[in-house]
Amino acid sequence: MGRHVVAGVDGSDSAALALDWAAADAGRRGLALRVVYVREPWAGEWVTSEGYDSLTVQVERLLERSAARARERARDLEVTTAMVTGAVVERLRTETETADTVVIGSRGLGGFAGLVLGSTGLGLASQAHGPVVIVRGHYRVSHDEVVVGYDGSVDAECAVEYAMEQAQARGARLRVLHAKHQPVSYPHPAGFGPVPPPGIEDEIPQRLRPWLDKYPRVRSVQTVVSKHPVPALAAASRTADLVVVGTRGMSGFTSTMLGSVSHGVLHHAHCPVAVVRPREARS
Repeated sequence: MGRHVVAGVDGSDSAALALDWAAADAGRRGLALRVVYVREPWAGEWVTSEGYDSLTVQVERLLERSAARARERARDLEVTTAMVTGAVVERLRTETETADTVVIGSRGLGGFAGLVLGSTGLGLASQAHGPVVIVRGHYRVSHDEVVVGYDGSVDAECAVEYAMEQAQARGARLRVLHAKHQPVSYPHPAGFGPVPPPGIEDEIPQRLRPWLDKYPRVRSVQTVVSKHPVPALAAASRTADLVVVGTRGMSGFTSTMLGSVSHGVLHHAHCPVAVVRPREARS
């Protein structure tokens, strides 16, 4: 895992919020910040009438402003900038190969105003090689709590580790939320993913013990609710600084890139969401 955080910027208000979040996160965890603008190859150099700055000059100024803004929000933060050319999701996906975390806004320029989550955020969360944070809404008020969804899957274990590091850096409490949603009136359809192990809620303390030993300063609580994970995590997000989920859980199709729970949380959460994929699970 890299020792820097990447913030994707495009001049939108949403990207500015993501930049602020990324700068604060890098500062808390002692990481460097890399600010990236992705220039699509079909974007013309002269997009306005004669006499205005070229696209290259506009982007360079945006990166300079972004770097200055980041340094204002985290003292002594090491900041670098880069303009890269290519498809936005593909180039940001490449950034996830070497970054600790890639942070973007929920919607950038050119998105449909009615969408809760833009195509870049959804595409990147689906294809990333490492943690991706989607910053949406206002997060200025601190609740001193990080929430992680846990179902015992490999992806959930990776989400717990990331949530532990975030909670430790923030001095926040970690809430491990397990939602039991097993309809009793219908049998499990064979061939549609593994059956969740029975009684996993009783095993959560034991399963979390290695992480609690690794992060002894983290205060944690475990919550088990009898409802679908998406509304459960969405409700918890109202009083959380960050919600962390794995890309896929126990009940998802093994061939899908992004599970239904992580997809739903991205659309319904009220705070920034981190989607964590195991590093070796590359599509």
